[in-house]
Amino acid sequence: MTTEPVVDSHHRPDRTDAPAGLELRPYQGEPDLKAMVRVFNAANVEDRIEERISVEALRNWVEHPSPHFDPGGDIVLAVVDGEVVGYGWTSWVDTTDGLREYATRGHLHPAWRRRRVGTALLRHNEARLGQLAAGHDSERPRTYAAYAPERRPGAVALLLGAGYQPVRYFFDMVRPTLDDIVVPEPPAGLEVRPIAGREQVRALFDADVEAFADHWGGFDASDASFESWLTDPDFDPSLFVVAFDGDQIAGAVTNTINRHENEALGRARGLLDSVFTRRPWRGRGLAAALVARSLVLLRGRGMTSAWLGVDADNPTGALGVYKRAGFAVDLRSSEYRKPMQEMDR
Repeated sequence: MTTEPVVDSHHRPDRTDAPAGLELRPYQGEPDLKAMVRVFNAANVEDRIEERISVEALRNWVEHPSPHFDPGGDIVLAVVDGEVVGYGWTSWVDTTDGLREYATRGHLHPAWRRRRVGTALLRHNEARLGQLAAGHDSERPRTYAAYAPERRPGAVALLLGAGYQPVRYFFDMVRPTLDDIVVPEPPAGLEVRPIAGREQVRALFDADVEAFADHWGGFDASDASFESWLTDPDFDPSLFVVAFDGDQIAGAVTNTINRHENEALGRARGLLDSVFTRRPWRGRGLAAALVARSLVLLRGRGMTSAWLGVDADNPTGALGVYKRAGFAVDLRSSEYRKPMQEMDR
């Protein structure tokens, strides 16, 4: 692939806007993964965000393109004198609140912050998303979207300065110990039992997608997303806690242990990756029963703490369930949007 110059969605490239020698180029495959991991992890160390990624996990992500994400066109690397100093990517999704959302994301090495590199990546991504939107036939209102935790004040300032506004808030919550777990019984008529085989795993994936259909945001329910989940380095169905009503999945918690992350951070923490109850079984205490069983299961696998992410305005009362289960807010983040029409004028 050829190297591309800095792209500005409003005017011709201006090298005074960014460091001398900055180039934005497409993702070129396997050789770029290590550099992207270095940037991601360095940014999180700087910002006190306790998430780390491995080359294996990042490779799994890029090896599963979907109708909403094409690594060859949607990932861009920021390079100065041959060194990868940041990267960004784009995707799109139809959201549950009636929009077509064109998302821009990115990470920048701390040594290259406040030098207009982030601005160049954002402008490039917006230009890419504008091209995608121009080729889409949709009656939905179009919007740019971005996401930033409050511990990245530079990213928040960049988005606000570019016209984005916060529209939704999210929490990372941590249970610092796995002691004193109260395990309620599941609702009458429901049985918690393991799942087995690809067919049941796919049924679980589909039940998860269905359960979140009335939650805010957008979700990738494609076959590529399912395959990416199956091939994730930390995928382990023996960690899942699933409630059945006969042969139907009523709700579940898909738990994960990220061993690379735990080793890097010197901890033993499990993730309650997705917690859901399908509509017919809500309001009966099922989520609390499944969360408690997940904590016990993680403790049995040697974990000493747990975390999860939640929409602050979750319509099913999930925040209260998690607080009662011993979780507390550790990190606040925001989803930002900007109507695409503002960029089309």
